[in-house]
Amino acid sequence: MKNLLITALLIAAFASNADAWIYPEHRGITALAIQKLDPARRAELEQFWTLVRKGHESRLFATTVDTSNARKPKFIDFASWPAISGDHSTSPVNLLYEVLETEWILGVADVAAELKTGIANARNRSERINKLKESDLKLFRVDPDYVTRAGSNNVHFMLYRMDVNTKPDQYFDKCCSRGCEMNAMGTYAWFHTSALLKAQKFAEGTMGGEERRSLMMSALADEAFALHFLEDMFASGHVAGTWGNAAQRKGTHDYYNEKGLEVTTWSGERTILMGDAFMRPADAERTANDVLKSLQDFLDAAGGRSPVHLATDENLLSGPDTLNISKMNFLPPRKVDTAIDRFLIPVFMPTAVPGLTAGIGELPRFRSEVGPFIGLAAAATGSAVFSGFDKEQNTTGAVGGLEMSIRLGLGLEGVLNEAGDGLVFLDLGWKQDGSSSMKFATDPDLKQFGSISSAIPSRDAFYARLRLPFYLIPGDLLIVAPILYLFAPKAMTKMIIAAGNGGLLPWQSGMVTSIGRFQFILGREVGVYLYGNTRAPDRFIIPVTLNNTPDQVMISMRTTQLEFPIVEYRPFHSFSSNQTASLVAQIYGGFDIPGKVTVISPVDTPAPKVKTTLILGLRIAFDWRYYFAQKRK
Repeated sequence: MKNLLITALLIAAFASNADAWIYPEHRGITALAIQKLDPARRAELEQFWTLVRKGHESRLFATTVDTSNARKPKFIDFASWPAISGDHSTSPVNLLYEVLETEWILGVADVAAELKTGIANARNRSERINKLKESDLKLFRVDPDYVTRAGSNNVHFMLYRMDVNTKPDQYFDKCCSRGCEMNAMGTYAWFHTSALLKAQKFAEGTMGGEERRSLMMSALADEAFALHFLEDMFASGHVAGTWGNAAQRKGTHDYYNEKGLEVTTWSGERTILMGDAFMRPADAERTANDVLKSLQDFLDAAGGRSPVHLATDENLLSGPDTLNISKMNFLPPRKVDTAIDRFLIPVFMPTAVPGLTAGIGELPRFRSEVGPFIGLAAAATGSAVFSGFDKEQNTTGAVGGLEMSIRLGLGLEGVLNEAGDGLVFLDLGWKQDGSSSMKFATDPDLKQFGSISSAIPSRDAFYARLRLPFYLIPGDLLIVAPILYLFAPKAMTKMIIAAGNGGLLPWQSGMVTSIGRFQFILGREVGVYLYGNTRAPDRFIIPVTLNNTPDQVMISMRTTQLEFPIVEYRPFHSFSSNQTASLVAQIYGGFDIPGKVTVISPVDTPAPKVKTTLILGLRIAFDWRYYFAQKRK
């Protein structure tokens, strides 16, 4: 269990590295920018694309933009390259491999085409969230590294500002300087510089044939990879700042992406940005205009029209850049002509001034349900009991109860999105049941004696509840995850992420609606109630036949009740920076297993035979959690 919790914490860290615009949004932005090119540059780009397609006609689309959004695509266009970059590949050299050599990348493009249609047709927020859930699960199956590929850095995010008086050139220099934390602006600058250097070499015309084609292929890969991070800088959740622990970074990212963020750009324009999966036409237009500038600079460099020539003492590789964004926490050193600012600054100026670091003036932060917590759970239950414990007691009745527990757990909800459920907890508590509505015998006169004549008397129990996601069968993570942690940690990570999002067959993923969240959870949670263990065994009146005469005996007995929630509903959810509160309704089934029977009266009467009772009930609980503070980055 210890290894499992450690593993889960690692996954929580991965979850904080949320990517920006979803695939169809990235692709749409790039396609719009290409369409905005003037006719001469557009024709030039198509010429370069025709050149690099040679030998890859079976994989690359005939033009740079495929406007069909067809399902089951057989080709990849250039507009898709920035969408694949960063999220489905880790470097330009990896990008080319995934695009040209793998079959699963066509599956990713198919999921993206389906998601684009689904979001366009979504009538409300809940439909949009469910489309994203379905898409994320499909992407995870097609591309198993989808969730963990970003690694442990903030490469998709804007670097926060340290001071309100930070000037544009100071911020740009900081983001692109050696040893700076990986960030979207510095990463764009790195790969755009690589693309420009290759484009300049291409324009020199000193090579021909296959070498020339390979150089342009590499330059386009570098530029596409750069464009992914330029586009990220226009997503609201990636502008708010990166400081805080994993839960705060993810929660803040998700909140501002959906709610939007008022910003001022470095050039002084005031506007509102939206984020991942909530892009508006205005957001696409604004982002595409900046991508257009980058493409124009690239095409001018490849066509020999750049206003300046970049000098470098690097041993310029003809292949695509190999910098792996998933393995770097800080920008490596690089010597490039300072004239690169002529290209970068005009592109950086329309980006948003990001949020300040922690302290006075910081943007409000929000937290996702990630990390260890302690909590309290109070619940009211109502159960239909289909019989008493005696073999002759077959009347159905009802039992009400109240319970209270202390809860220790680990929040991992929403690793992919808010429809996920990686929640792990252990409850230890006490329950008080009222007496059953059915009597110990069928005699109608027993009703006048009230609860004393109930088949199941009022009783209390100590109990424990365990909740744990599973991959294929309930409890499999407890056995398999520690073994995989030692011998195959990557496989373990994928297994736990899949378990937290519905399992191998995602039939237990949540369904978000306008009135709350529903989830089928059979096998994820179990309650064990030990009745008759708080003071002394519970006492029951059981009908018997003694000497051919109907009679009753009083027995004492302990029972063990197993409860299995089937369906769960959460109608509301409230969250502060370190606490969460929610109401939870569960429909559950179970059975109550009798233990050893001792006859109290009449003495020396043979113990009657007892049986297991079946139950079906409704549990309404108040779930409060306090999340422990985590180290802030």
